[in-house]
Amino acid sequence: MSTYKLVCPHCHGRMRIRTSEGKHIFLRIAYLQCQNEACGWTVRAEFEMTHEMSPSGMANPAIKLPVADVAQRRAAMATDTDQPDLLDQLEVEATSI
Repeated sequence: MSTYKLVCPHCHGRMRIRTSEGKHIFLRIAYLQCQNEACGWTVRAEFEMTHEMSPSGMANPAIKLPVADVAQRRAAMATDTDQPDLLDQLEVEATSI
């Protein structure tokens, strides 16, 4: 299981979620802060569920999202890629400075 790392676009430091609030079952508003004290950038972010990639094994009939098209599902399933993860690369570069 992987965790998503939030990286500050200014100093490439790690960011943390200070607080968040649910606006809708598919939308969460979060307030982020850079943990680099010299930077201290804060930002509002929105995390939204937009498409269903595969059906739930315990489907709730009240939950309705559009099914992702074939191209989106193939892209999500692609495991053999030479492209590095941008956020991981930024974090590596930040630690090597």
